[in-house]
Amino acid sequence: MNKFWGFVIKEFYHIFRDKRTMLVLFGMPVVMMLLFGFVVTNEIKDARIAILDMSNDNTTREITNKILSSGYFQLQERLSSDKEIDGVFKKGNVKEVIVFDRNFEKDLYRKGISNVQLITDASDANQAKMIAEYTSGIIRNYGLTLNQEQNLPFKINTEYKMFYNPELKGVYMFVPGIMAMILMLVSALMTSISIVREKEMGTMEVLLVSPLRPIQIVLGKVMPYVFLSFINAVVIILVSLYVFKLPIQGSIVLLLAECFLFIVLALSIGILISTVTANQQVAMLFSMVALMLPTMLLSGFIYPVENMPLILQGLCQLMPPKWFIEIVKGIMLKGGGLEKVWDETLVLLGMTILLLTLSASKFKKRLE
Repeated sequence: MNKFWGFVIKEFYHIFRDKRTMLVLFGMPVVMMLLFGFVVTNEIKDARIAILDMSNDNTTREITNKILSSGYFQLQERLSSDKEIDGVFKKGNVKEVIVFDRNFEKDLYRKGISNVQLITDASDANQAKMIAEYTSGIIRNYGLTLNQEQNLPFKINTEYKMFYNPELKGVYMFVPGIMAMILMLVSALMTSISIVREKEMGTMEVLLVSPLRPIQIVLGKVMPYVFLSFINAVVIILVSLYVFKLPIQGSIVLLLAECFLFIVLALSIGILISTVTANQQVAMLFSMVALMLPTMLLSGFIYPVENMPLILQGLCQLMPPKWFIEIVKGIMLKGGGLEKVWDETLVLLGMTILLLTLSASKFKKRLE
């Protein structure tokens, strides 16, 4: 037994001396708990809204103050016409527009009833329903308080209108996110494994003494995955179009061009991963942990970015899938052209250039 316990103690020493093992054992659980604890939430926080107040009376101002002071909403714009509603949604500035009827206060006190229309961006169906429910709850509570104070049966009707997804189909939300996740994982994962396999099997040296330059070797390894990933993107679009009946409101050519840009970005990440990993298993694990979880949690795919703490919102801005998902939603669901997704496209283009430059330099140093 003394030999056995000596063996156990030796194993403890080995574990404590290995920094990577300690990081996995104690670092990862803490990070995962903090990440899931802050990201996985069903609450609405600082959702950006716009107000179209055609009555502009004391009652509508009181209701607006109640909504804004609740802590759930943040006023982004005040609209002057219903013609501006479509524009603010396409720009992605707001998640909800609250429209007060003309003569709101007069109708409430003379007829006992007034109407408020809640228009939400339903490209994210779950968030749209929650925002509408939170808003209608605040308005309903204001109406109950008013009845108690005035001792009169006042009624404020809330009407709902869902932009881009009137049936609130969940597939409208999941298709852009799934497209980003599949393209990111397939492109980056397969590229990193392909290059690492050559190093692991010792065939990279054979390629290096061939007439091909290192950059040509990398391009030769990457180009098949560019083509195959692009085919994947086309298949995803066709399945969403003909199986899930997801409409493509914008330009299909622009959508495919954005997919190609995102694929190149993902491939550059794959090259970068191949420079810091020694074997295929590590490359696969690194790709899955570093790409899949951030794509699911920090891209707005499942959980709204606006609901996260500021530090995580800043981290989300560094996630390429976050910008790609916004582009896909803008083109497929909102029918926006390049002028509507120009900012997101520039961000992806900048990330692609940066990652390509970094991965190429790291790969060159690794070969040397």
